[in-house]
Amino acid sequence: MTQVLRYAAFSDDPAGGNPAGVVLEADLTDAARMQRVAAEIGDSETVFVRRNDSDSVNVRYFAPATEVPFCGHATIAAAVALAERDGPGEIRFETQAGVVPVVTRSVAGRLLATLVSVDPDVREVDESVQSAALAALGWHREDLNPLFPVRSAYAGAEHLILVARTRQRLAHLDYDVESLRTLMQAHNWTTVHLAWPQSADLHHVRDPFPVGGVYEDPATGAAAAAYGAYLRELGAVPEDGSITLLQGEDMGRPSRLEVQLVTGDPRVRVSGTAVAI
Repeated sequence: MTQVLRYAAFSDDPAGGNPAGVVLEADLTDAARMQRVAAEIGDSETVFVRRNDSDSVNVRYFAPATEVPFCGHATIAAAVALAERDGPGEIRFETQAGVVPVVTRSVAGRLLATLVSVDPDVREVDESVQSAALAALGWHREDLNPLFPVRSAYAGAEHLILVARTRQRLAHLDYDVESLRTLMQAHNWTTVHLAWPQSADLHHVRDPFPVGGVYEDPATGAAAAAYGAYLRELGAVPEDGSITLLQGEDMGRPSRLEVQLVTGDPRVRVSGTAVAI
């Protein structure tokens, strides 16, 4: 029988963060079985881990309805699970999106994990596609902050980024599931990343995830990395800057994601804790 560990990622409270299933020493060749296990668990993602050697692991990520190339919160959860078993340090996650180095260390009695994304990419989005996304969400053009143009951003998985003009707009999420899922599948978006900047270095975010069979993600590390790349391209964050993302508050599962940019390195670092459920 498959042993499934469960962790709440990007929180030190089991009632917060984003729950993830973690299967260590998994058989990564049986995709159908992994999909069944992920559906049974019902978390937004379950990560299946197979150690390569002392420095690296192969991983695959499954949402209840589909496999995804990379998942940030499940990576943080798996890194903490491995650190609890084997001790903290650096380990390479060999994902379908590429190599993602992760460092775990003890901070104030908690294990903190930091992942380093694959090289990101930020692209413009056709206006007709923007309009279709807004219609599916029940948003209007005037709901968007004009200082933050609509973009698609990638840092291991693809995300549409929409920045709201007000916190009230972000707080109300009631979208057409089928319409948004169909649009996301057509454009290979893993989530739609909705954001509202409270200040330059503190942003509130939400991530609808209907393509994975999940209405909303309480914490999304892959989207956080993509959003960091987006903000850097806009010049909205210093080249050597960091921002805090607060997610899950409107769902009753508060999460905290730390995003860091490093001069001369296009990759984005995302840090957080995880706690066993």
